[in-house]
Amino acid sequence: MKKLLPIAAACTLAFAAHAQTGFGKLDSTPPAGMTVDQIIQKMGNRESEFAAARLQYTFRQDVKFNTISDDTNRPDGEYHQVTDITFDKEGRRQEHVVFAPANTIERVIMTENDFKDIEKRLPFILTAPELPDYDFHYAGRQKIDEIDTYAFDVAPKKFEKGKRYFQGRVWVDQQDDEIVMVNGLNVPQDTRPGHADLSPPFTTYYEQIDGKYWFPTYTRAEGTLHFPPQNGAMAEDITVRSIVKYTDYKQFHTNVRILYNGEDITNQKDDSATPPPPKNPKDPK
Repeated sequence: MKKLLPIAAACTLAFAAHAQTGFGKLDSTPPAGMTVDQIIQKMGNRESEFAAARLQYTFRQDVKFNTISDDTNRPDGEYHQVTDITFDKEGRRQEHVVFAPANTIERVIMTENDFKDIEKRLPFILTAPELPDYDFHYAGRQKIDEIDTYAFDVAPKKFEKGKRYFQGRVWVDQQDDEIVMVNGLNVPQDTRPGHADLSPPFTTYYEQIDGKYWFPTYTRAEGTLHFPPQNGAMAEDITVRSIVKYTDYKQFHTNVRILYNGEDITNQKDDSATPPPPKNPKDPK
């Protein structure tokens, strides 16, 4: 997001997921039974399969973004929009805004990058083709509530013009090979005077839907954006907070097939057993 008049330069991380309650002790010993590279590749393949499948689901997206007053620590401006992601009769994906009160934000401007983050980068999915873009550091095994995970610190190897990347920590379910939580920042942050475009750090939680895939369901982003003096204006820090909820996932039944690596995964599900109850790595509410 951009500041009205002078433009921003930096952002302070305001949320440390690994320090929350519900997290077990981090065990940094090497994984048993497979290499770190094998775990990463299995995760990438599974995330690729999920990315293809998620495109066939309808859901509701509820976005609430606030600027926070330093004096009261309460919101002093708000952007709120609720959108249904659906399909038309021909199976084309559509967005229908169902609730959008007047925008009362006065101190910053939400940019195209902010809206792309909401759509594509806050519900983070790390597919196999994207793995070569990142360096992975195995942090260890860690229990999140009752879920056994592998924790990885992830950072882009380099920046390509016009592309944004995730930098932070991801937790991968040891059984399902899917991301169940992320905490980090979208990078690079544009800090050029007169053009800067910043976003706060965020945490996204995932929940198992239909007993098969882990879907992003809740994101909380919060941080202080540092706006330096410019064009005669004084420096200013602005704290922002955003909550995004992705709910009511339902598979859209269509004649279109979902293909991954040449395999039809449209109806790939074991119906011989009752699906396990939904698992949630953290109740963020």
